[in-house]
Amino acid sequence: MIKVVIVEDDVQTIETINEILSSFCKDVKVVGLAHDIDTGLSVIQENSPDLVLFDINLPGGTSFDIIQKLDDINFKIIFITAYDKYALKAIKLSALDYLLKPIDPKELVDAVNQATEMIQDESTEMQINTLRNNIQNKQNKAKKIVLKTFESIYLVDIQNIVRCESGGAYTFFYLNDGKKITISKLLKEYDELLQDHGFFRVHQSHLININYVERFDKRQGGTLIMKDGASVPVSYRKKENLLKLFENLSNK
Repeated sequence: MIKVVIVEDDVQTIETINEILSSFCKDVKVVGLAHDIDTGLSVIQENSPDLVLFDINLPGGTSFDIIQKLDDINFKIIFITAYDKYALKAIKLSALDYLLKPIDPKELVDAVNQATEMIQDESTEMQINTLRNNIQNKQNKAKKIVLKTFESIYLVDIQNIVRCESGGAYTFFYLNDGKKITISKLLKEYDELLQDHGFFRVHQSHLININYVERFDKRQGGTLIMKDGASVPVSYRKKENLLKLFENLSNK
């Protein structure tokens, strides 16, 4: 039996979650409820859950405050929130699961089932430490990203990513040490995550770290030559904004 704690201040949301879990997740038992930071911390410590459903915004703070106060986190986490741009970026960079309100029953069931399959997975500590690091570095921008493949979990410094390339339903990450990491997610998701960290979408299939650009070749419509030797095409509609970016950087 999987023990679940729900940390949520909205009564209706709690009722919805309970109803969905009782109807569709027979191996799950809700062992504790909490509505704020203090009760959330105590309920988690008292019940040793396998899974915690965290609402991000709580009275007096956020669920991140609870996470910062816990010495050991040996449970899976699913965040539940209304849209919060910064919070979602921190969660996605850490490769943690989340659901948006209003809760979709199928999405909740799928997320809980996936979490229960990975209860013994030892990646949680890495993901939580990354989340903590990225939260603490809010003013200086997050520095790390968790990349999960079918076989491995990588903790990567964002500054070490040279470029990302779309491969249909996959995204290929090219690092400055020559390593290539293949992730089963769309490039669009990483475009949204990395655009505030010096990355620019120069083409439908290419996202580059501007710090690794060696030169812009104007021939054949325009191509970026990267410091790792790669040639990256620049789409016509991106060319003007890219050149403006170069101009702004040269004026700093």
